Amino acid sequence: MNAVTQNKPATRVVIFGGTHGNEMSGVSLVKHWLQDPSELHRVTFAAEPFLANPLAVEHCVRYIDTDLNRSFSQELLSACSSEGDPYEVKRAREIYKKFGAKESYDFVFDLHNTTSNMGSTLLLCKADDYLALHLANYLQCNCVDYSFPCNVYLVDVEERNNVYLQNIGKHSLSLELGPQPQGVTRADVLARMRELVNCSLDFLDLYNQGKEFPSFEMDIYRVTSRVDFPRDVDGEIEGFIHKELQDRDYHPLKPGDPIFQTLTGDEQSFDGEKVIYPTFINEAAYYEKKVAFIATEKVHQVVPALRVQC
Repeated sequence: MNAVTQNKPATRVVIFGGTHGNEMSGVSLVKHWLQDPSELHRVTFAAEPFLANPLAVEHCVRYIDTDLNRSFSQELLSACSSEGDPYEVKRAREIYKKFGAKESYDFVFDLHNTTSNMGSTLLLCKADDYLALHLANYLQCNCVDYSFPCNVYLVDVEERNNVYLQNIGKHSLSLELGPQPQGVTRADVLARMRELVNCSLDFLDLYNQGKEFPSFEMDIYRVTSRVDFPRDVDGEIEGFIHKELQDRDYHPLKPGDPIFQTLTGDEQSFDGEKVIYPTFINEAAYYEKKVAFIATEKVHQVVPALRVQC
C-alpha cells in the first residue's frame, strides 16, 4: 500500500477519568495527575487530566441520574437547558463546551474499567480514525503484556447517533480494562492502564515530531449485536451466563455452544449461524441495560501509512 494518510498534529490532548464514578483505575490516575501532571508532559504537548463525573466519583457510583457516557448525542447537547435536566446531561454540556464545541480537542482518551474478563480493550468509535488505529497498533507492538492482551474493539456508529464522550474529539480512544470489580482498585489493572496511557502519549509525541508510521494489517472486533438474558413473562432473568462462557471474552463462540443455564439445570445454546466473539460477558453495569454479552465479529483491516501534515 503506497497511500499515506496525513493528519494535523495532536497537541490538544485530554484524558478523562471517572466518566463512570465507580471505575477506579481512571479515577485514581486522573486524581493523581491533577495533583502532579508532570507525567503527562511530552516534547510537543502536555495532556490535560479531567475528572468527568465528580459527583458520581464522590458517591462511588456509576452515575447519579443517567449514564454520562450515553449523554453526548447532538440532540441532548443542543437542547435548551432546564433546571430539571439530569445531572449527567448538564455535565455533558459543560464538557462539550470546554473540549468539543468551538474547536474539538485533537485527541480524547477516556479511561474505563469493566467487570468482564476483557484484558486491555482499545475501543474506537470510528472505523476511519487512522490516527487512533495507528495508536492501537503501536500499543499492541510496544506495550506487550500477555496477562492483559490488547484487543481492538470497534463500536461503529454514525456520527449523528454517537452518544459516547470520546466522540467529542477529532480523534479518540477509550481504554477498557478488566476484570476489576466496581468501586475497587486493583494494583495490576491500575499499573497496566498507566502504562498504556504513557505509551499512547509517547506515540502522539513521535507522530507530532514527524515520524512516519508504515501501513499495517490488524484484526478488529466489530460490534454486531447485544444479547439479553433469558427472561420470564414478568421480565425477570431466568437464565444466567453458563460456566463454559464465563470469562471467555474474545474467545470464539460456535453455534451450539452453551451460553445460559437456569437454576433448574436447563441450558440454552447459541443458535446463531456462524462463529461470533462475545465481549463484555456478564458485565455488572449492563444488567440494567438488559445485556448479557455483546456479540462481535472479527474483521481484518488494512490501515494506510500515517504521518503528520506539514
